Amino acid sequence: MADHPVDEKLPAPKMATTGLQHVAAMYAGVVAPPLIVGAAVGLTPAELTFLTGACLFTAGLATFLQTVGVWKIGARLPFVNGVTFAGVAPMTAIVASTDDKKDALPVIFGAVIVAGLLGFLAAPFFSKAVRFFPPVVTGTVITLIGVSLLPVAFGWAQGASPDADDYGSAVNLGLAAITLLIVLLLRRFTRGFVKQIAVLLGMVAGTLIAVPFGVTDFSPVAEADLVGFPTPFHFGAPQFQLAAIVSLCVVMVVSMTESTADMLALGEIVERPADERTIAAGLRADTLGSALAPLFNGFMCSAFAQNIGLVAMTRIRSRFVVATGGGFLVLMGLCPVAASLIAVVPRPVLGGAGVVLFGSVAASGIQTLAKAGLDRDNNVLIVAVSLAVGVIPISAPEFYHAFPETARIVLDSGISTGCVVAVLLNLVFNHLGRGGREAADVTHPMETGEDLTAPSGKAPAAS
Repeated sequence: MADHPVDEKLPAPKMATTGLQHVAAMYAGVVAPPLIVGAAVGLTPAELTFLTGACLFTAGLATFLQTVGVWKIGARLPFVNGVTFAGVAPMTAIVASTDDKKDALPVIFGAVIVAGLLGFLAAPFFSKAVRFFPPVVTGTVITLIGVSLLPVAFGWAQGASPDADDYGSAVNLGLAAITLLIVLLLRRFTRGFVKQIAVLLGMVAGTLIAVPFGVTDFSPVAEADLVGFPTPFHFGAPQFQLAAIVSLCVVMVVSMTESTADMLALGEIVERPADERTIAAGLRADTLGSALAPLFNGFMCSAFAQNIGLVAMTRIRSRFVVATGGGFLVLMGLCPVAASLIAVVPRPVLGGAGVVLFGSVAASGIQTLAKAGLDRDNNVLIVAVSLAVGVIPISAPEFYHAFPETARIVLDSGISTGCVVAVLLNLVFNHLGRGGREAADVTHPMETGEDLTAPSGKAPAAS
């Protein structure tokens, strides 16, 4: 019996190039949190480079755990792990509340260790929530993942920093558009392997085109060291403070919720649905990777949804391709020069590629919703309200400004809030009381459904 495409081992050249494509897609997301937190702490450029390399290294280790797996650890799906952005706000808050900034990173590392270990113990219980994720829920969540990521691509398209003079300039937007056009042309007019690595080729072409415009910066390559190792506890032994631990435990719950949704999404895309055992193993990899990361000066790890878009678009489903990408991440952590090569790609070029990647995730969600029975008014309502709640952080970023900071960690994640609302509404409309009745003749959410009685002599059908 032939191996499932998820377990397929491709030829080495193809494995390397497609693995590198995954790294290119998630690189900016991995390095952003250490750059932001490191700047808040006041690290020197050399220390900032070290912290960034450490996060790349630990992301690679976590990706190995997730894709290759050990014992009951790892979803064994083409699942990329990296530093979760959900922890940035709480970590910067910890920095701000620490009198001696030299203690800020040790306090963060201590909180991450505790949150990771508690999450590891909770993984098998958390995974039981999979029964509450039918297609109407998973389709909604997958769509929200794509929609929530698109603003990131739009931000990248405008430039590296909102404070820069050229942010949103015609040159930056033009480079993003050219990169997007190249990817689309490659996808339309090429075949086979070239078509599958269209995103990587588009980014290489976009980077070269950006050179005459002065947007491509090669200084990271010139300034990077050839060899470097993330020395354990480089910034000091971990410190354990209750407030910081509670804060990052909340982040861990958010991260586990998003990872569960991502695993369900990826399972649909690769046609190996994620069951309770798979989700438990995946959550163990997330949480163990997080608990081990501070040993090498890294932060909390979580699934990277943008790479799901790459799997959906290329249809390369091998987990060993992503494991190869994890190998590149480890190499970058040990070889700063290698890491700097990806850093050369201008942010607008990443933005152009991101439109394709993140849009592909949303499209996958719509495909799943097509199987969810949207001819029933109950399901239409579930999707409508869940999507509306999920896009609040995108469409009205200050909507929850009056809420406590701890609550905003959850509320400002549209994926998490949309997921929770979808699960609760599915329970209310499809499982409790008369919610399980069939409503095939009502297809619009504004119809009352009051006349949806069963034919004479027949009981309402269960869902």
